[in-house]
Amino acid sequence: MGAQLRVYKRRIRSVTATKKITKAMEMISASRIVKAQRAVAASTPYADELTRAVTAVATRSTAKHPLTTENPNASRAAVLLITADRGLAGGYSTNAIKQSLALAARLREEGKEVVTYIVGRKGVGYYGFRNLAVANSWTGFSDKPTYGDAKTVAADLIEAFTAETGGVDELHLVSTEFVSMLTQNAVDHRLLPLKLDEVELSDGAPAKNQIFPLYDFEPSAEGVLDALLPRYVESRIYNALLQSAASEHAARRRAMKSATDNAGELIKSLTRLANSARQAEITQEISEIVGGANALADASAGSE
Repeated sequence: MGAQLRVYKRRIRSVTATKKITKAMEMISASRIVKAQRAVAASTPYADELTRAVTAVATRSTAKHPLTTENPNASRAAVLLITADRGLAGGYSTNAIKQSLALAARLREEGKEVVTYIVGRKGVGYYGFRNLAVANSWTGFSDKPTYGDAKTVAADLIEAFTAETGGVDELHLVSTEFVSMLTQNAVDHRLLPLKLDEVELSDGAPAKNQIFPLYDFEPSAEGVLDALLPRYVESRIYNALLQSAASEHAARRRAMKSATDNAGELIKSLTRLANSARQAEITQEISEIVGGANALADASAGSE
């Protein structure tokens, strides 16, 4: 019985230590969610204004720009997948990877070759373990991205899109949309060529239906699009990185809270088992003492 009680106590100490770690991680993620939400709220107006400007130029001019003109013979499509650098975030990265695989399957059904770009070590590890081709990847900033990180990613993608030979005809983005502390959805969007009918602002209203003033374009509408559309891609990727970061922290907080609660329940169960083992040990000791006392009393009576 003593050995069994020691086993229970050792497991209780181990689970208690794990519970402290998961509780600390839960508190850290909870504090980072607030900062991530503020960053998303701060970046949204800039992204919306860029969307309005790009849509105004594209709809109020007759300019034919490669970033807004769809290729009817598109044969290659780039997919940017945003995942986490670290684990312990529930199904956050897994859901994004599944969304990207489903998108890739749809694109292949359309006869297009898929070129994959990845942000986050989890996505890189998944594709590397399965020997799937990756054109480029970026790691180290999934939980706290900056605009510089988004600009670096966007530059590589825009270069591939504008390349005359060996480039891509479409650019798709797979990220996780932060809806609330309990809900985060993996989504995919086509960034380029820009589909004006599908462009929406942060309030869900179609950008094409907005009322725009009359513009004069200097030096030309094509020149304005050359300057605006790369910024549009950068802002959208940056917003997606921020949304994904907030989703990652929310998913990790939820996973760590579940782990903490489970550890608490396990400690209660082990404590009950330890108490039962202790009671059984005490009962056995009392029985042995009573048995010894009776044997001694019987021996004394027989000697008389």
